[in-house]
Parts: sequence; C-alpha cells; structure tokens
Amino acid sequence: MRIGKVSALALAGAATVMVAPVALAQEARQFDLPSQDLGASLRMVAQQSGIEVIAPTDLVAGHRAPALKGRFLPVEAVSQLLRGSRLRAVLVGSTLVVQRDDAPQEQDLAEGDGMILVTGTRIRGSGPVGVPVITIDRKAIDENGFSTTQQIVQSIPQNFSGGAIEGTSALITSAGNGNVSRGVGVNLRGLGQNSTLVLINGDRPPLGGFSGTFSDLSVIPASAIERVEIVPDGSSAIYGSDAVAGVVNVVTRNNFRGAESSFRIGTADGDAQEYQFSQLFGLRWSSGNAVVAYELYHRDNLSADDRPYISDDLRPFGGGDYRGNYSSPGTIAAGGVNFAIPRGQFGNGLTAAQLTRGAVNRGDGWVGADILPEQQRHSLFVSVSQDLTDNLRFYARGLATWRKFDVAVRSGTDSRRTVPVTNPYYVDPIGTRLPIGVNYSFVRDLGNERYRGDVLAYGGTAGIELTLGSWSVDAHGTWGRQVERYDYLNRVNSARLALALADTNPATAYNLLGDGPSTNPATIASIRGYTKRRWDALVWSGAVRADGPLFALPAGDVRLAIGGEYREDRYRDRENISYTSTLGPRTNALTPLPGPRIVKGAYAELRVPVFGEAMAVPLFRRLDLSAAVRTEDYSDFGSTTNPKVSLAWEPFGGVALRGSYGKSFRAPGVTELRQDPDTFGHFAYAVVDPQSPTGMSNIMVIRGNDPDLGPERATTWTLGADLKPDALPGLRASVTWFSVKYRDRIASVASSVTNYLINRDIYAPILTFNPSAAHIAELFASPYYLDLAGIPATAPILAIADARTRNLSIVKQTGLDLDLQYDLRLGGGDASIGGTATYIFGINQYLTATSAPVDVVDTVGNPIDLRVRGRATWTKGGFGAALFVNYADGYRNRTTSPEQRVSSWTTFDLNLSYSFQQGSGPLKGLRVALNASNLLDSDPPFVSYVVGTLAVGFDGENANPMGRFVALQVTKSW
Repeated sequence: MRIGKVSALALAGAATVMVAPVALAQEARQFDLPSQDLGASLRMVAQQSGIEVIAPTDLVAGHRAPALKGRFLPVEAVSQLLRGSRLRAVLVGSTLVVQRDDAPQEQDLAEGDGMILVTGTRIRGSGPVGVPVITIDRKAIDENGFSTTQQIVQSIPQNFSGGAIEGTSALITSAGNGNVSRGVGVNLRGLGQNSTLVLINGDRPPLGGFSGTFSDLSVIPASAIERVEIVPDGSSAIYGSDAVAGVVNVVTRNNFRGAESSFRIGTADGDAQEYQFSQLFGLRWSSGNAVVAYELYHRDNLSADDRPYISDDLRPFGGGDYRGNYSSPGTIAAGGVNFAIPRGQFGNGLTAAQLTRGAVNRGDGWVGADILPEQQRHSLFVSVSQDLTDNLRFYARGLATWRKFDVAVRSGTDSRRTVPVTNPYYVDPIGTRLPIGVNYSFVRDLGNERYRGDVLAYGGTAGIELTLGSWSVDAHGTWGRQVERYDYLNRVNSARLALALADTNPATAYNLLGDGPSTNPATIASIRGYTKRRWDALVWSGAVRADGPLFALPAGDVRLAIGGEYREDRYRDRENISYTSTLGPRTNALTPLPGPRIVKGAYAELRVPVFGEAMAVPLFRRLDLSAAVRTEDYSDFGSTTNPKVSLAWEPFGGVALRGSYGKSFRAPGVTELRQDPDTFGHFAYAVVDPQSPTGMSNIMVIRGNDPDLGPERATTWTLGADLKPDALPGLRASVTWFSVKYRDRIASVASSVTNYLINRDIYAPILTFNPSAAHIAELFASPYYLDLAGIPATAPILAIADARTRNLSIVKQTGLDLDLQYDLRLGGGDASIGGTATYIFGINQYLTATSAPVDVVDTVGNPIDLRVRGRATWTKGGFGAALFVNYADGYRNRTTSPEQRVSSWTTFDLNLSYSFQQGSGPLKGLRVALNASNLLDSDPPFVSYVVGTLAVGFDGENANPMGRFVALQVTKSW
C-alpha cells in the first residue's frame, strides 16, 4: 500500500510516544507552610505554584501534613507533605493526583523521595533542558500490544533496524558481525548500534555479541518495564561513551504493588507461534517495598520456505536468478567444462552419456533456512527498597535472563569437492581418468547448517540514597555478566569427507553423483562436523552522585548535579573447538582480547532559571539554561572531555523554543585495539595506476589496527519548538531539527586496495609516496611480511598504503523529528489522534577527510528519508481501541544494475481491549486484549537485494517479513 510523503506527514503525531513538555512543573517556589491539615497544605501548594493538585477529600481527611519550609519544585513539595501518609502523588499530564499508596498504579513520582530522575539529565525533579525525551510508558506498551523490549524501541521512527537484529546474517544485514546468538540492538539515527547507549535504570549493562559489539535488548523482559525513555541527541556530557546518537534508558517496575498474571498467545502465517507468560508480585510496607517478576517467552522459527520472496531466484518478482552452482544433484567440473548430473537417480551405474554437457544444476541456498530463529527466554527481576532512617534509603535490583536460540542458516561451507577415481561412483565425462570436481550441496544429506546455543545474562545494582535537606546523594555499585555460547552444527568435516570419497567400498563410500541422499546414513553421520564457541562480557561499576539547589534566583533555584564513576569492562574468549577439517575435535587458540578496560569519569551539570513567570518580563515567560561537562580517562587509549549546553525559552504561554549543542564520543571497541600478531601484517601488491607508463604500480599495504587509535567524535546540534495552544485545548505539537557531524569514525579501507591509485584524491590520507629504500627493505625483511603476490624485494615500490583500522571517516546527518497529538472527547469517551515522524535531509559519508561526500540516505542498507507512525485511539469505560499506521517511504536499490526503485510500504496495527472495572466480581482487574500487527498482511516491497553470492527479495533492515501477526493477551491484576 502506498501513501505519499505529504499524506504520511499529515499522520505524524504522538503515536506511541510522548515528548516530555519542556516546562512541566519545573519552576521552584519558596514555601513556608506550618504543620496543618493535609488538605489545607495541598491547596496552598496548588495556589502558590500554579500547578493543579487533585486530592479527594476522603483520602486526605484525618491526615496532618508536616511543616514545609524551603524552596521546592511542586512535585517535591507535594512529596514532602505526603511522607508517612500512605498516600502518593501521580503526575498525570501537568496535574498531580493524590491516591492511595496501594492503588494499582505504577507512575510513582519516585522510589523514595518523590523526585523524578529523567533520562538526559542528572538533576532530579525536572526533565532535561532543551532536549525532548521520548517516553513509552506502561500504558503505551499495553496499548500497542508490544511483547518484547525490542518491539518497543523499534516502533519509533528514529530507530534504524540495521545492525544486530534476530535475522542478522540470514538477511544479509549490515553491521551485524558478532551477533551469532541472535540478540537485538538499537541503532538511533542509523549511526551504528555501538553509537547508541543503552541503560537499565540509569546504569550500563554488560554488552552482547563477541567482544561487546552491542547492547542486547532481548534479555530485558517487557513485562518488567515501567517505561522506556529515549533521548535522540548526543549525551556524552551526561553519560560518557557511546551516547553519540542518543540514549535508551529502560526503567523497570520498581514500585509495583499487588499481583499481576498475564498470558499471551500469538501466531503468524507459517506457524511462527508466540507464547508469553508473566507473573509479578509487589509488596509495600510503611518503610519500603519489594517487587518480583518472572517472564517466560517462546517464539517458533519463521522459515524462508513460508515467504516466497525469500529466495535466490527472484525472477517471479521481476529480479534475476542468483541461485548458486551448489545443489543436489550436483554438477561435475572436468577439463574446464560443466556437466549437470541428472535428477531421479542415485548415482548407481551413472554413465557419462547421462550427463548434460555445458549445463549447471543450480540450488537455492534459502531452502530450509530460517528468516527468524526459534527463541525461548526465562527472565527473573527483583527489586527491593527499604528506608533505613527518615533520610536514608537502601535499594537493590537484580535481573537474570536465560535465552535459548536455534536457527537454520544458509550453508557457509559450499565448495567444490574432489572425487578420486577410486570412488565406486566415479564417472569420467571426458575420458581422462583423472579426479573430477563436483559442486554439491549437502543440505539434503546433513540438513541445514544451524546455530544452536544460549545466552545467560545476570547482574544487579545495590546502593543507598541519602537526603540532606533539598539535596540528594546516591552511592551505588553495579555488576553484570553476559555469557554467550553456540554450536554451529551440520557442517561438513572435510577431512572425514576426503576419506569417505576415497573409500572403494560401495556400501560405505560417499556418493556425490546421486539426486538427494545417496549415501549410507552411517557414512553421512561420519562427516557431520561442528564448531563450538563461548565468550563472555563482564562489567562492574561504582558511582557517587549528588544533586540539589545551590542558591535562589528570582526565576527559581540554580541546581547542580555532580558525580564520579569508576567502571571496568572485560571481554573474554572462553572456548573455540572445531571439528570441520581434522579427524578429531581440535581446540583452537582463543582470541586475545585486550583488557580489562578501566574507565574513570567525573561530571557536573548546572541548571540556571534565568527568567520565570513571576518576573513578568515581556517575551520571557520562562528561560532556562543548562550546561554539562564530563571527562573520562580510559586505560587503553587516553582521556576525553565533552561539554553540552542547552536552552529552553518560553516567550509566552503555549509556545516553547529550545536548542542544544554538545560534543559526544565513542570509545574504540576492544577488537579494534588488538595489537597481537594475528591482527597485523603487510604485503606488496600490484595495482592499476593511471599515472604509470605501464598502467600498473607496486604498493606496500599495511594491515592491522592503528596503535594510536582514538575515540570517534561527534558534534551535535538541535533546535526545536513545542506548541500547546490555550485556544485549542488537547493539541500538542513538537518539531526538532537535528544535526550530527560524526568524525574520526573508525574504519578500514583494506578491501579497496585495487582502487588506491585510481582514486588518489580519495585515498591520499593513507598513501605515502616514494618511501625510502631502507624502509622498504625493512618491511620486506619483517617476519610479518606476507608474500601474497610473489613480488620480489628488489621490485620498485611506489607508495606505502596504511590500510590499518584507524580514525578515518566522516558522517554528516541532518533531519527533522515531528510529533503531533490531539486529545478530545468523542462519543462519550476519550479519543486521541496523532503520530510521530522522522525526516532525514541527508546522510553524507566521507570515506576519508579528502574524499567527496556520498549521500546514502534512501538507499538499501541505510536509513530511508521518511518514517511515520500514526495513531488513533478511543477509550470508554473499560473498552479501548487503538489503530496504528506505519509508513516507510520509497527508496533506491543500488546493489543491482540498473538501479531499482523500491516502493513505499504502509502497514496497519490494531489493538482492541476490555478491562473489567469495579463491581465486576471475580472479573475485577481482568484485561483482555486482541492485537493484530500488519493487519492487512501486506508483504514488504520487493527489493532485489544482492550481496556477493547471496540474494533475497526484501530489505531486512527496512521491512519485517513476519506478515500479519495476531495475538490474544489476558492479564489479571490481583
């Protein structure tokens, strides 16, 4: 289904997210209230602050409030008044609602002192200045029918699915190396999964993938999430490394009370069924609370056989035939000629006359492979909070997840096999009596190659929080470990196969000349090889943080947050066993990963209210400034300091303007810092040289990792406006322009060696012309010299090419984020329409600092220019309905010639629910929801996606092959 860009933008609004208002209850006031009736104190806070406070009389009757003296934000003031009352305040929009502490709600203002700590700032009680925060809360999670954490994050237009996704490798996605265990990362702005920082309750978890290449969202159970906060802006001044594109903070349900049981079952075409069960328990007492949550999740595999466009043969869709030469029956290669082996026979008595000269049997590598793996996950979450004194609180949280995966993949070991003349099934098509080669697929013999393994992730945080007047001090430690293991099964053991092919006994020899399994099952079993791998990641950290007011200005308190952190990251290769080329299992050398990495950091953040409403300055109803700086010292590459400055200006009611400027960075990965002998070497090579009289020149190519590798650095800008007009209650709009200049990106141009002298201007930064004879002689004599091309040491060398992994490339990206929502009464119920959208003006990539830019937006393997998710919801009583529309704009496919235009793609999601209200007897607290994703079962747009010898008929980074998925969920609150 196609929708134009203008129509798509018209759908933009707050579909599944809310952008935190810039000035929501953020103005501190001076209070001096006596100890009195609680209702009277709450009324005085409402009158003096201007914020609406709803406190039912029957709740506050009989409660006495303590004296309140000092300068507080409204939420702080109300929290202080409610201490010890078994009441709490919930922030609903811009209104504070007082309710019983045992109410089945989870939007507490805080875990202890009523202060909100929002992602993007370390200052409690307010959101970050000048930066929108995308919040997907528990209500939105249920309303959208999300069952996994990755679905939550992938729903926002700012996220690009390139990188670590479940279908990585199987779907030829980019930047998915190291994700054999089929985890799921997040990739804001498409700048790379390692350029988005993921936090759990504000702290870093251990990273997933080999050597920690991404944060694995799949280990976080969705049922334990209270909300997900996303800041799509550089935030290294607050959080340190990796926060270039932004931050994703998963906040767990630390304040849940009661019990909640939930069961979900779903299915898609192709028997990809999903089951989910969760159980939560929450207990509160006068001085603390505890929460325990368990979740079981299982989803079956989705086979490529169930999606016709997942094939190497794309001719039915208007593409080419990219099937390979490996099949069963196979193809004989002899004397430089191919001979197709006939079908319908088992290789017994096969003659040369039965072969088809000059023909090739082709095979589809997708047959039997999976698009998505089978996944099963067990997760346990525990949270405890206990007041030790009136101003000292202890808290601890822990999360443990065990995830199993099993996925059939395309063969990675296809190669021509040699059949000796001694093989009883040998056929000589050209009469030379010499060994023949056979291109043969072993899938029908051994089954598809498959990855089967598990991921064990566990860790926790424990700390204390001290309240000193209006200041809060937090000290805590975090420890986490993630262990990944897999078995790569059904591989061909080449050593065992060679023996079986040389066997002269027809009963036990391997037969490659038949159609399908034509060999003794015991012989087939004897060549079944495997690889076993295991590694882990370990992180532990300690942090001390403090924040509070410094002094008062007419517009409010100047507030400061300061802190220091210490972190150790360690990545270890634990096991590497192969049984693919030897007669017995072989224990291989482990990859020597550098470490541990020790990081020491310190930061400060200052918030200054310059103008406030009470000052009555024309065109300056409110003006806030924020400045932050963070410095970090890394044990393996050095130090870096990153500032950020933000501004929020409200000239008059209903209009707020904002902006931010900051520096961010990404620390090099541990594999990029390796300096062991396995990572470096150099060789002489002859390449095309347009300036040479012979047309060719010799160069010396140096490969490995630059020992002086430094961090990737980025400069980010945002400008935005938030509109909430008084003349049109219920309307909220937001627009944000963003710019990212990402320089010193770590890259290697080793694969482009043949172009070095053809495009001298592009590769000038890595070329050193006319090197000295002594230097060249030294390189030839080095033990790390690789004689790949047979070039003698006496040959002239025109240049040395430094093709090591180094800080080389630049990326510049600009775009707009749009958010729109309109709430209204409709048909006796509450309705909301709106949506969110991201439009990217351009993504200019510079291979080197001297190369011309290439705009990659709107091309296969990169973000598309426009994504929209719109919504319309309606609730009345216990009934709720939500309709969502997802739009992905059309783009270009440059992996084929001529270039292909890819159509836009529109899908719809529907969620219907009913919650039984008070007076429903045993059904009280029961919620039944029916969810349909891709309601109309719209196939992804056809993309002739060809990479090397692989092909597929859709773009796995910009589309989802699941099709219509229908799920029923039943939730009971006790």
